[in-house]
Amino acid sequence: MQQASAPPSGANPSANAVPVAYANPTVAIISPNFCTPYPVDLGIVRKVLTITDGNFVVTDVNGNTVFKVKGAHLSLRDRRVLLDAAGYPIVTFRKKLRSVHERWQVFRGDSTESSNLVFSVKQSSMIQMKTKLDVFLANNTGEYAPDFQVKGSWFERSCVIHAGNSSTIIAQMHKKHTVSSVLFGKDNFSVTVYPGVDYAFIVALIVILDEINNADS
Repeated sequence: MQQASAPPSGANPSANAVPVAYANPTVAIISPNFCTPYPVDLGIVRKVLTITDGNFVVTDVNGNTVFKVKGAHLSLRDRRVLLDAAGYPIVTFRKKLRSVHERWQVFRGDSTESSNLVFSVKQSSMIQMKTKLDVFLANNTGEYAPDFQVKGSWFERSCVIHAGNSSTIIAQMHKKHTVSSVLFGKDNFSVTVYPGVDYAFIVALIVILDEINNADS
């Protein structure tokens, strides 16, 4: 993976800038179809006051729906499905029971078979003042070091996703405050995914991040 000294969004260069990923080859965790040679900005609306399916909607900068997240029938709290705009299942999330650190597993399509495992996510420690999640790809069976890490403050909707244990940023999220979001019980935030990084993978991490933090609250 190549690195640059500044974000691709036009930020001023600095000698002390945090390295940002320019993925070459692409970081295609779920599919190369979700990798682009330019930054991708996504808007995420989480319906805070709902307990029904479809509590997440992900849009592009033009407001077009890119993904939706729904709960699986009979298992609303422990299973989620990421759908594309047409309703096709991209990945399925499943909470692993009897895990010391809360862990979620992600499978291709609507499968939960071990052969279709893509990656898993767990809390770095049981007690956390700040958000820190470790991400392990399916082929990282030893889990001696994470392939990616999520760090920051979920309460402030300010989290950064790093490649491995490095300081290289592959995506980051920001809180969006709007009058309508307060009135209609919606939690709005945006995510910037850097060039060559699988944006479906990033959205999947944010869904799990939300689930883990809701379980802790």
